[in-house]
Amino acid sequence: MGEHARTHCLPRLTKVVEGEQGGISQSVNWQGGGGFKFMKLGEPVFNADGRINPSVRFAALAAYLWFLETGQPHPTGKFDSPLLGTHGGTALILLYNGILGDRRPESGNVLTQAVWQAIEDTLPPHDGPRIIYGEASRLTAPRLKRLNAVFRQIPYDIRMR
Repeated sequence: MGEHARTHCLPRLTKVVEGEQGGISQSVNWQGGGGFKFMKLGEPVFNADGRINPSVRFAALAAYLWFLETGQPHPTGKFDSPLLGTHGGTALILLYNGILGDRRPESGNVLTQAVWQAIEDTLPPHDGPRIIYGEASRLTAPRLKRLNAVFRQIPYDIRMR
């Protein structure tokens, strides 16, 4: 959090892992070992008003949703289609930022009959349940039930969970 993480914390943590005897290491007989990962955080997913930050791209939101739904990182980290993957027999689908081909951010994010057909036509067949994240759904609750699908609205159903 800030440049001091790189200039002060990172060198100190590296020394501690290597067994340097400064600070309290000597008094607690620390000999080194272990490890850590140093990562740079990306842009915040949400703006202050709760909307998805416009700079968030499909892959970043997909990785976040995969982790939210499964509790673990995606096995490949590759997100290039609305189908994020299948976990526990449930297919996870994200409609965001024109992943279906329309590159306008507001397009392809609403679950309509045409978007459903595009999903069916372009994704591998799946007979199990589906969780679909999108901006809105024009499909009725009974229709979603017949399709074995649950719709979750972004950003609201992301923040609440």
